[in-house]
Amino acid sequence: MTPNTTKTAEKALVVLSGGQDSTTCLYWALQKFGAANVEAVTFDYGQRHRVELDCARKIAAMAGVRQTVLPIDTFAAIGGNALTDDSITPEEGSRDDDALPNTFVPGRNLIFLTFAAAFGYTRGARHIVTGVAQTDYSGYPDCRENTLQALQLAVRLGMDSRVELHTPLMYLSKAETVTLAQQVGAMEALAWSHTCYNGAVPPCGHCASCALRAKGFAEAGVADPLIERCSKEA
Repeated sequence: MTPNTTKTAEKALVVLSGGQDSTTCLYWALQKFGAANVEAVTFDYGQRHRVELDCARKIAAMAGVRQTVLPIDTFAAIGGNALTDDSITPEEGSRDDDALPNTFVPGRNLIFLTFAAAFGYTRGARHIVTGVAQTDYSGYPDCRENTLQALQLAVRLGMDSRVELHTPLMYLSKAETVTLAQQVGAMEALAWSHTCYNGAVPPCGHCASCALRAKGFAEAGVADPLIERCSKEA
């Protein structure tokens, strides 16, 4: 996961959820690897905010990249979290204790990236790009650099491959992520991205994910293109 800004002829696979971070990473990958060398993979894991699947398709089409949607229904069967269980309402605001928020889906990123590496293996794409960030407000343990380093090693050993996990947002604040989106030309696509944990369009504006996104754009001094689009369509 060594930073590298030089374009290569090697293929890359971007884990594209349709959200702000993965959209930014898709355009980062296009700049780094070249459009002809980038594909996207999206996971349908029974998420309550299913609108993001449509967003991912739209964004992949805008970027001109091939996208594959892979079904993973195990998380919905397991339940117990607000992203796959409709009986649980996503928490709002920050917590006062060290407990993870109920939007944490145990093992999600570990599974996603393992499947992505396997899919990339069949596509000849050893570079896997993901929008996880250690600076994320939630502190999800499967978004931390040490987790990704361990997973990269495990996948390399298990697949006898040279897979490389790229995490361009790992230490960026949300405001810095907005700045990066501007630099890589992702702002138009962000108008079609989805972040709201409640799956609302226009976004609900009060779930933790909406609050974090709004804070990032405000601190960057940039208007959120999604909010602008929804306002025009209202």
